[in-house]
Amino acid sequence: MQTGIDHLSMFLLGLMGSGHCLGMCGPLVIVLPGSYRGWQAHAMYHAGRLITYTAAGGVLGALGQGLVRLSILTPHDTLVWAGRIQMAISLPVALFLLVLGLNRVGLLDEPGWMTRAAPQCIPGYGRVFQRVLNRQGAGWLFPMGLMLGFLPCGLSYGAFARALPAGGAGQGALLAAFFGLGTLPALMLLGTGAGLLWQRFRPQAEIMAGLIMLGMAVSLLVNMWTAIA
Repeated sequence: MQTGIDHLSMFLLGLMGSGHCLGMCGPLVIVLPGSYRGWQAHAMYHAGRLITYTAAGGVLGALGQGLVRLSILTPHDTLVWAGRIQMAISLPVALFLLVLGLNRVGLLDEPGWMTRAAPQCIPGYGRVFQRVLNRQGAGWLFPMGLMLGFLPCGLSYGAFARALPAGGAGQGALLAAFFGLGTLPALMLLGTGAGLLWQRFRPQAEIMAGLIMLGMAVSLLVNMWTAIA
């Protein structure tokens, strides 16, 4: 069962990690949505991105809940097996968040598969990119946002991982949506004084994002320990 604290933590993770978002996605936001006048272009791009985040959280939440429900196939000790499966899901998620959190606070390097991430790896990206670049309509920014929501990123993948043991599709989607909403202010204010402020305090914000991830990892581990005890 998710609480307001979980939702707030995910929102703060997105908000505090916005400096990373500005560095990774900022140039694309300037060149692409920024090349169209008006807020509609930005709204189209970010709507696509947030839909991807929410859908990914929902799918992972459903997957986690589906694995737990496999326990009903066991005629005896149903609750015991449900608890075991829940712990089997939560442990790797907690370890993943632990690694990402330590990376954000500067104690571990980012995994190589994330540092090599490139939009060109996403199927269909080149075609959509050319249409946006040639200004064939701001509507093309929506599928671009959908695609770029899948870019390997420690922050977003941490949010997706946290959705896995959320308890269902709705809960997982809600957690990921709160994370996405947290990333909006900095990216929407990119190029303004507020956007520069995020960049100015990026190191401190990265540490805060790392601490939030570490807190999520500890919370999952504590819940596991409580269930065992």
